[in-house]
Amino acid sequence: MRDGKFITIEGIEGAGKSTAIQGLQTLFDHHDINYITTREPGGTQVAEAIRNLLLQHHHECIDPITELLLIFAARRQHVQNVIMPALQQGTWVLCDRFTDATYAYQGSGRGLPRTIIDQLKQMVHCMLHPDLTLLLDVDVATGLNRAGKRSAPDRIEQQADHFFERVRQGYLQCAASEPDHFGIINATESPQQVMIQIKTVLQPMLDLHCA
Repeated sequence: MRDGKFITIEGIEGAGKSTAIQGLQTLFDHHDINYITTREPGGTQVAEAIRNLLLQHHHECIDPITELLLIFAARRQHVQNVIMPALQQGTWVLCDRFTDATYAYQGSGRGLPRTIIDQLKQMVHCMLHPDLTLLLDVDVATGLNRAGKRSAPDRIEQQADHFFERVRQGYLQCAASEPDHFGIINATESPQQVMIQIKTVLQPMLDLHCA
């Protein structure tokens, strides 16, 4: 049983997740919501070490299954040591990416079977699902152009455009299959307009909190 709300932010590179998270933090502060902000892969010392391993450039090719297993290893640490304890204490958790990212990147992007991801999801966090997932949807050209202006690409970001096209479609398929827990945000608009959309999606949850 848990009282806190679990909200995840998803989207391809350059979708504006970091800006949206800053806006959500301001919104939660305004509503006196007790929350933590975290990210995947990462969120704990061990999970952050795995994140670095996943994102660094290597002379050795990382097999897609190896990548998948590393992601779920980090996720297990994160769920057990950060996410579930916070939720059980009534704290809201705002997380930059979660398992929907795995279906999009490793499933649609890398071409791994959904059944494998389903099995690992069941093992790692069988009963934990986001209360709301905000999908910041942006076309690949716009997203990668934005991402290219902020820093040098990491191992994932250096993939070809068609990889991110598959990832974007994977995200949209996830949203279509679970419309009750997804809010699709048009992330091509200005940060201000994006926050207006996010507030609209979040309003029922905020109203319940304030009731």
